[in-house]
Amino acid sequence: MNRPTNVAEIVALFERRGLEHYGESVSQLEHALQCAALAQAEGADDALVVAALLHDIGAKVLAPIFGASVAQPVALHVTAKRYRCAVDPDYAATLSQTSTETLAAQGGPLDAEACSRFAAHPGCDDALRLRTWDDTGKMAEMDTPSLDDLRPLLDRLAAAKA
Repeated sequence: MNRPTNVAEIVALFERRGLEHYGESVSQLEHALQCAALAQAEGADDALVVAALLHDIGAKVLAPIFGASVAQPVALHVTAKRYRCAVDPDYAATLSQTSTETLAAQGGPLDAEACSRFAAHPGCDDALRLRTWDDTGKMAEMDTPSLDDLRPLLDRLAAAKA
């Protein structure tokens, strides 16, 4: 299967690859579900909950299925990490080893001009919220909804985009 083009294919992707680990103490699926649960606990809207759940799939895949309200925070969540590393000296020290390694591959902290552009972007706040859930959603034990629990939300947002 190539790139997922609908909700069923996204669910199938998690069924095939969700139990894989990516350098953290949790699987891909556990991380995704934790991020969604954290978003829900904070009262995020449906689109941001779905963005939290699916952020590691990528904006280019998500945009045609769910639209910009889901894809934009996903597209910006790496920039949010780079921004936070630039503006908060203590933040980088809180990153996991894997996130620290990927930060270098992602270009390191933003420069001052890029920080100004990001801070002015209308999606900045949602991207920073998603970044926080991404950083936090790596707990070895956490109660979360299942992917089946979240499926109606995925179907509803995809149908609204269609």
